[in-house]
Amino acid sequence: MDIVKTIILGIVEGITEWLPISSTGHLILLQQLIGDIGSDKFMSMFNVVIQLGAILAVVVLYFGKLNPFSKTKSKKEKEKTFRLWIKVFVACLPAAVIGFLFDDVIDKYLMNPYVVAATLILYGIAFIVVENIYKNKRTKFKKLNSLPYLTSFGIGLFQVLALIPGTSRSGATILGGMLLGTSRKVAAEFTFFLAIPVMFGASLLKLVKFGFNFTPGEIGILFLGMFVSFFVSVIAIKFLMNYIKKNDFKIFGFYRIALGLVVMIYFMFMR
Repeated sequence: MDIVKTIILGIVEGITEWLPISSTGHLILLQQLIGDIGSDKFMSMFNVVIQLGAILAVVVLYFGKLNPFSKTKSKKEKEKTFRLWIKVFVACLPAAVIGFLFDDVIDKYLMNPYVVAATLILYGIAFIVVENIYKNKRTKFKKLNSLPYLTSFGIGLFQVLALIPGTSRSGATILGGMLLGTSRKVAAEFTFFLAIPVMFGASLLKLVKFGFNFTPGEIGILFLGMFVSFFVSVIAIKFLMNYIKKNDFKIFGFYRIALGLVVMIYFMFMR
């Protein structure tokens, strides 16, 4: 049963990590329905560590664009790639600092279904409102290389909002990018790249806190979850990039509102 649960959780993580619908919200509800794997402490760590599989999907899909040492790139292209990485790290600073300082507080006071439900609904409404504004807004940044450092930092400030469970890291940064004048494609891709240092850091922090004393069974569970998450993430990322070529994000806003209401009703009346 633990293997089946791990596969289900890996699938859900792979889909919801990249679509702006909150992986935390889905995992909290799903774990109530199918149960945990191991102790609460292990599950807390498991939920973060399986994100490593999702990160690897970004690394594999965008390796050419992200690799500043590629022999196929000209000197100018390599310089652009280095600048892109600097922008990514600049954008990561706010969430890294706030997350490090308040990780325990967030886990203790905000990691609950009512906060998740509220943020699902709140940012679902935000997506609909922002899309209504965005359709009449001039897009200033249509390529990643044109993204200024200050705008990158601004997107990073929006990423801080995602420290509140249920917000969706990809959702917060995509909204932030759009509000700051990026195209949907640039906002989505920059969100993917931001995930690499942020999620690696979060996973490492959880591993250090949990310790490295895993049983063989727990190690197997972690690797299986990461593998499933990686495979599904590849599909989810490709889907999202194709979807936004002709569509906006409103459908995700409506979905978030519906899911938030389901989570709220479940924990208030059916649990």
